[in-house]
Amino acid sequence: MDRRNQITTALRRTGLWLLAACLTASLAASCAAQSNQSANSVAAANPVVLDSVVAVANKHAILSSDIDDEIRLSVLDPNLIGEGALTRQQALDQLISRALIEQQIRGEDIEAIEPSQDEVNARLAQIRQQLPACVHQNCATDAGWKLFLAAHGLTSERVESYLRYRLEILSFIEQRFRQGIQVSPQQIDEYYHQTLVPQYKPGETIPQLDQVAPRIQEILLEQQVNVLFDAWLTNLRGQGDVEILDPSLEPTPTQASTPVSSPAPSSGGKP
Repeated sequence: MDRRNQITTALRRTGLWLLAACLTASLAASCAAQSNQSANSVAAANPVVLDSVVAVANKHAILSSDIDDEIRLSVLDPNLIGEGALTRQQALDQLISRALIEQQIRGEDIEAIEPSQDEVNARLAQIRQQLPACVHQNCATDAGWKLFLAAHGLTSERVESYLRYRLEILSFIEQRFRQGIQVSPQQIDEYYHQTLVPQYKPGETIPQLDQVAPRIQEILLEQQVNVLFDAWLTNLRGQGDVEILDPSLEPTPTQASTPVSSPAPSSGGKP
């Protein structure tokens, strides 16, 4: 009899233990389900948008990330010195123009406009040694250049790709628009003293005129070419199929009539 009572007691204890285990597992599963449901609700309420198409130019999609990239790269465009930060509308306008120009180049199958690696390297060296934003951070040194890139969210590979594009467009413009345009030594001298020199801070090394004269001549040529180029580009954009999908990026009447910078690869205010 005692033996039977012991067995009965053991079974009861085992049953209670199994019941507790089942209840614990059920409660844990319920909590996990509620936690997942809560997390999904939060994710649904706060979706993460990785990227989006903001405009289309002749079937070429322009992404929101492209605008961010263009704004970061604008630090390398001396045309924008003193113009303030590039807005998203202005960056999109430049990207649209770039897409149309590249399509035109491919369509015309223009030869001998792809820059060599030596040309890209030479332009990069000029930027590191002479661009005001680079001079301020001592980009002529590898350490200074790395700090400059990090400060502006850029990589050396992206900068090289950007310079290659600008050189390609410059070659295209030279073939189409530059013939017959002349720049006098007096114009170069005036640009050097009135525009270039004032951009350097006290104590910074200012390059000699003979060092930068070829680049200044290129800048002045580009300024004159841009008059012809802008007229051509206006016509090209009029013929193109451009659709801006993000209403916040629609240009205002002022922005539409005064573009901030030609997509031509001018070295701008400073070589």
